[in-house]
Amino acid sequence: MMLGDILQRLDDGEAAELVLALGDLNLLAALQQRAEAEGLDLAAYARAAVQRYAAGCSDEEWITLMGAIGRADDPGKVLLKRALGTTR
Repeated sequence: MMLGDILQRLDDGEAAELVLALGDLNLLAALQQRAEAEGLDLAAYARAAVQRYAAGCSDEEWITLMGAIGRADDPGKVLLKRALGTTR
């Protein structure tokens, strides 16, 4: 799954399904709490978190991400988990 595909699925309101597919219920609960605190729905919050990650991560983080993506069966899940995990 490409970054654009992830953002499109978040636009389509599939945030909960995407996060559940990561197998991390604690992450889903944390994201829902943060979204509510910011007055956003889960999809809007997750989309903003992914965009912040993509725009602001260091060169070292990009290299680490690219290595993880290269070894992954589902690169989109790797990106999503790293991007959303940084919101903790």
